[in-house]
Amino acid sequence: MSAPAIGQTVGTITRARVSGAGREFLPVDGPVDVFVADGRIIDIAPAGVLRPRGDVLDADGAWLIAGLWDHHVHVTQWALVAQRQALGHAESAAHAARIMADAPVLSDGRRIGTGFRDALWGDLPTRELLDAATGDEPTYLINADVHSVWLNTAALRREGHPTDGDGMLREAPAFEISRRLNDVEPAVADALVSAMAQDAASRGVVGLVDLDMAWNETAWQRRLDAGFDTLRVEFGVYPDLFERAVTEGLRTGDPVRGSDSDLVHMGPLKIITDGSLGTRTAACTHSYPGDPHNHGMLTVSPERLVQLLTTATGAGFACAVHAIGDVANSHALDAFALTGADGTIEHAQLVAHADIPRFGRLGVGASVQPEHAIDDRDLTDSLWAAQTALPYPLRSLADTGANLLFGSDAPVSPLDPWAAIAAAVWRTRDGRPAWRPEQGLDAATALAASTHGGSAHGAVIEPGAVADLVLCERDPLRAAEGELRTMIVRATMIGGRLTHVR
Repeated sequence: MSAPAIGQTVGTITRARVSGAGREFLPVDGPVDVFVADGRIIDIAPAGVLRPRGDVLDADGAWLIAGLWDHHVHVTQWALVAQRQALGHAESAAHAARIMADAPVLSDGRRIGTGFRDALWGDLPTRELLDAATGDEPTYLINADVHSVWLNTAALRREGHPTDGDGMLREAPAFEISRRLNDVEPAVADALVSAMAQDAASRGVVGLVDLDMAWNETAWQRRLDAGFDTLRVEFGVYPDLFERAVTEGLRTGDPVRGSDSDLVHMGPLKIITDGSLGTRTAACTHSYPGDPHNHGMLTVSPERLVQLLTTATGAGFACAVHAIGDVANSHALDAFALTGADGTIEHAQLVAHADIPRFGRLGVGASVQPEHAIDDRDLTDSLWAAQTALPYPLRSLADTGANLLFGSDAPVSPLDPWAAIAAAVWRTRDGRPAWRPEQGLDAATALAASTHGGSAHGAVIEPGAVADLVLCERDPLRAAEGELRTMIVRATMIGGRLTHVR
């Protein structure tokens, strides 16, 4: 396939086969030429019928789909994974401690590891165990779910925490540690973000929702000023900085101030209302095994949640409410119903049967991460065995009218929409039998859920549509699980401008 270079704007895509929404409206089943001007599709015709115009991208029979989005990313934290020690393969607390003993010390004097899953370990992570392996170098191990951080004595002392506990910080204290670890020099962070964005574009991603726990506008202003143009971005704000956002007159949908670019906009108010499965803090109806008094925790009371959604709605903000356990999901849906707020529930991992149809009725989006179901299948079968609510109910949500919006929650799982689609459709990975296959989705729904509008309002390839487009080697509606996970993307474009060419 001959192609213009990254940064050039395509005028005509020739010999493409359309997959996904829009294909049903085409007059022919074979290859088509797609014409682009001013950032939009202006015409679609059978291949060779009309004379190409502008720079030509020859698809050579590749499949054309709408651009993909990741609706839940912690951008800086995901980018920083590149310089942190991977711990996903750690089989025990002792193993993780040994790995960190050999981890590189970063320029700020810290050792940082990421991705451990202690809920699967047979031994307990303790401060003494970590101290014995890592000595006096401040050492931090971030849970795969980011809701807990394991520190040695030197790290606890450096961060001003007592040094007489087990070294495990959970929920708000853990998030504060992550904020500090993510606060690196802008030049370092921005270079890693740029590399992350290019990798995302190579996977067909045209946009993402950035839910870093920071004042994100400043970072995106700086990146745009430096020429960032690889992705569209919607960035969130958290309650601790929400008053500032309102005072400064920001609203969901507003472009970044001080820039001529239309790529980056203000996103939702993000509210975390409970914990996570892996940290055993997701708020659930039934207790966790072996811990009869532990039903997880609500980190925001129902009354406070209603106040936040009311204020946000009045200030012109959509809301993204983190709710993993069934109790948290019930309270979140109640708050949306009482306030009429617009937005999403993030994760929706365990949902009561009676609550599933409420998503569709209330118009609340289900911002879900299908790969989490595969990552957590063993944890779910053990830690949530006593729960009566439905875990990872993708098909049930879709069948009752919920708008599904796929994401990764990177760094919790890698930023890869093809992995999300494969997990949603096939409910498996690595050759294991499908897990709860009755909750699998058809490929068309999963593909639409990976576009900006989600499964109910997904992007359509048609005249007038924004030319955020992707050329891929296989038809995603017919690909097997392994083929989806190894999908080769030939080209990605935003408004017809190439961000990736293979």
